[in-house]
Amino acid sequence: MLPQQRLELAVSIAQEAGERIVAARQSQSFNQQLKNGQELVTDVDVAVDTLISERLDASLPGEQRLSEELAPDREVMRTAEALWVIDPIDGTVNFAHGLYHVAVSIAWVSEGKTRLGVVHAPFLGETYTALYGQGAWRNGKPIHASRTTSLQRCLVGTGFPYRRDSRPPLMRRLMAVLEHCQDVRRNGSAALDLCDVACGRLDAYYESVSPWDFAAGVLIAREAGARHGHLYPCPKGIPEDLYGENLLVCAPEIHAELGDLLRAADANELRTY
Repeated sequence: MLPQQRLELAVSIAQEAGERIVAARQSQSFNQQLKNGQELVTDVDVAVDTLISERLDASLPGEQRLSEELAPDREVMRTAEALWVIDPIDGTVNFAHGLYHVAVSIAWVSEGKTRLGVVHAPFLGETYTALYGQGAWRNGKPIHASRTTSLQRCLVGTGFPYRRDSRPPLMRRLMAVLEHCQDVRRNGSAALDLCDVACGRLDAYYESVSPWDFAAGVLIAREAGARHGHLYPCPKGIPEDLYGENLLVCAPEIHAELGDLLRAADANELRTY
């Protein structure tokens, strides 16, 4: 199946999944529990992951998947030549609380590179798509990342881990950004934060997240002209397109300066111990 055909399939599946998510919200017919004692998950997450897996199997039987609920074993990133990377509901806490920043994220990775990405936001009526080397779109119209050159005018998106004991070291990064940039937004969906970078609503995004959270969104942002990188070197054996630690995605002209700012904040944190 050609990349364009795969993209069309992924869009169709993501939109069907979005309809399932909206229906579940309207009926309030879902249960909630904590995964690993701290991360919220609902039975809708599992049902939507199952739906996506079934639809992919029906069209492309036997292709490998990495998905948050049904196939979360990250070792597949090291061995698979091609891989679907799926987050059935990015923004589960938002979904459970009735907020709108909720997305279905589907990416296809081949030979270590993300070849297509779909992020569908059912409550916002937006579908973001990208093909490797061919650009990015929102609802079928081309989108472009911010071209800001001023860190002081930069609106930055980020997020925080579920583990509360992991949050204090990140506060220095946050304080540095608040001191040197225009402001910060925390919307609760990494996939949609990256899409906001892609269409210029945000100038930058940094965070450490799981591969299913960002794989599609990073491609969309990159194809829209944003610069993608990591604050520190990536480990060997994992494709950079699937390594989610210390991500930085932003307008090209501020990437180096913002990266230096965040690394300096980390160094200040280390000096306090």
